[in-house]
Amino acid sequence: MLTRRMAVSLIAGAILGVVCILGALIRSGSELGGIYFFAFWYNRLLLGFVIGLLDGRKELTGLLIRGALVGLVVSFAFYSATGFGDLMGFIVGAVYGIIIEYVAYKYGQS
Repeated sequence: MLTRRMAVSLIAGAILGVVCILGALIRSGSELGGIYFFAFWYNRLLLGFVIGLLDGRKELTGLLIRGALVGLVVSFAFYSATGFGDLMGFIVGAVYGIIIEYVAYKYGQS
């Protein structure tokens, strides 16, 4: 079921995925291929999906901590798939998890 929280989380993940691609382009130039950038974007979309599935009826501090942990867990899949070569992308996953969780908390309530 597409709840308001899920929709907000997916949109936030998709937008942050574009931000991630821009950051990767700045860091690496265009030497990384389109498949890499798509995988980066998809990972952030997946992060939004996972956060959207979780219960949002908790205190904000707990949600933000959970967002950071979920961000690290989801980002670890991409980090390990790159041969542990993109530490920055892995760490930023925690930050994006916090951002998505906050946006879902603020705008995802029915």
